[in-house]
Amino acid sequence: MAVNLKTMMEQVAQDIDRLFAEQLPVPEDPRRRLVEAMRYAAIGGGKRLRPLLVVATCALFNVDREAALRVGMAIECIHVYSLIHDDMPCMDNDDLRRGKPTVHKAFDDASAVLSGDALQALAFEILSEEKIHTDPHVRLELIQALAIASGKDGMVGGQAIDLAAETSTVPFDLPTITRLQQLKTGALFGFCLEAGAIMGRQNKDIRDRLKAYARDIGLAFQIADDLIDAEGDEAVAGKAVGKDAAAGKATFLSLLGLEKARSQAQALVDQAIAHLSVFGSEADYLRSIARYIVARDH
Repeated sequence: MAVNLKTMMEQVAQDIDRLFAEQLPVPEDPRRRLVEAMRYAAIGGGKRLRPLLVVATCALFNVDREAALRVGMAIECIHVYSLIHDDMPCMDNDDLRRGKPTVHKAFDDASAVLSGDALQALAFEILSEEKIHTDPHVRLELIQALAIASGKDGMVGGQAIDLAAETSTVPFDLPTITRLQQLKTGALFGFCLEAGAIMGRQNKDIRDRLKAYARDIGLAFQIADDLIDAEGDEAVAGKAVGKDAAAGKATFLSLLGLEKARSQAQALVDQAIAHLSVFGSEADYLRSIARYIVARDH
């Protein structure tokens, strides 16, 4: 089938913005600033790559698109909350995110902490609703999978390792950096593909193939991010660049070198696409997403 990834990305982004706007009406009470901070972080900007992966995977199994979008919104809640907290002075101390001031700069530190906390809670509230799936066992499986992917054995665990790298007296080697990124970035990508399989009630073989695809694109995504940090334009990237080298951080790029890192990213994309061999043209969006991950400039 003909695939227009740009159109699909734009549509998913619009739909996710619509759902966030509906989910987060601004109350006329003292919570107003909190919700305004949540909306500021969640609506507009960003690639919406994680919701895109959920929608594309759910489409393989003819899952209702609106339900898939709501699962995508849940994962985006987790992703956005992580960005809010990562940008704070106690962690990465960034002033720019998605081309605009970070939440702690646009509001204040307390609003940043609370809006991140509230978005994390909102993710699980969304997954618990019947709009996601009529079978409570499916909803429970989604909740459990996202909790694992976003906690100590997933994204948060990866961020903890990343912070430890800043004070470690021994530079991290390639296996450690790979493990770090598999948790910090790859775990949420894994959930996106797993969620589609859960919603479509797929067997272990299909789930394993989708998890392998997610693992490979997650590592390719991080290598691409390292390349953007080293060579990118801040105005295009929408965030500060050159930070890794300035901080002396071990990355795929510093450990492999520029050309080997590029080659490895492409090999990972090819490998990810190979995991989809059991699917026909219905998986062309997933194939296009894998290629986009290494071609992007932001």
